[in-house]
Amino acid sequence: METILQINNLTKKFGNLTAVNDLSFTIKKGNVYGILGPNGSGKSTTLGITLNVVNKTSGDFKWFDGSVSTHEALKKVGAIIERPNFYPYMSAYKNLKLVCKIKGIDYSKIDEKLEVVGLLERKHSKFKTYSLGMKQRLAIASALLNDPEILILDEPTNGLDPQGIHQIRAIIRHIASQGTTILLASHLLDEVEKVCSHVVVLRKGEKLYSGRVDEMISSNGFFELKCDDEEKLLQYLEQHTSIEKTIKKEGLITAFLNAPLSASAFNKELVEKGIYISHLVMRKESLEEQFLQLTDNK
Repeated sequence: METILQINNLTKKFGNLTAVNDLSFTIKKGNVYGILGPNGSGKSTTLGITLNVVNKTSGDFKWFDGSVSTHEALKKVGAIIERPNFYPYMSAYKNLKLVCKIKGIDYSKIDEKLEVVGLLERKHSKFKTYSLGMKQRLAIASALLNDPEILILDEPTNGLDPQGIHQIRAIIRHIASQGTTILLASHLLDEVEKVCSHVVVLRKGEKLYSGRVDEMISSNGFFELKCDDEEKLLQYLEQHTSIEKTIKKEGLITAFLNAPLSASAFNKELVEKGIYISHLVMRKESLEEQFLQLTDNK
């Protein structure tokens, strides 16, 4: 699979603050990547470096296998890393016409991209009449005008209402289904879980995880248990070969699995050992639980 972007040991320091620390990951063609982390984790700085708007301290990055210069590569990149900035008294169509003129793009692309983001019927409305969600969708249309190989979005749903968030996510999924690679930065676990195929988890500029979203949440799951004889249950769990670890909190025992084990088979085992459970629920770990485990251990 073709490499779109490769980041190698990237570091960025602002005085004594290390915003990005020895970061490495690879973006392959045709996937939706999420850079996930809380505010201040280095997401926007990383994107800024790859787009040549922030200078790196050390390390390097290569666009498209390093076969072209960054300047040439960026002609094949669409990016929104700041709030949409259009002329308020001009229509959406005229604003995009101006973008086409600056970038040397044929005007015929305008209607095509406005249709992708659901704004074709409002193309003659002034930008100032648009809602925040519509402004964000127009920015995506603008970033798509050059038919980029990769679309980069920094917190694309920030500040939007639920309907606006739903529309942006649907547009991202549609764009990805057409074969465009997408890289988005987000602090929203829900966003990454619903939209992305791959995730890079950052905390204080350091990579905690990089890989497929489904692999990150493909653990064997865990049991939530309640029992009158907690000591007997805990002793049994500690020596069980399929239980990786147990946590006791507020009368609930959580047993994390390191191998497949059905709830019915597990309950049968416990009864045979004279351990009677008043509550047994099997769950899969969500991305949120995985994320919290990653960040708690650092």
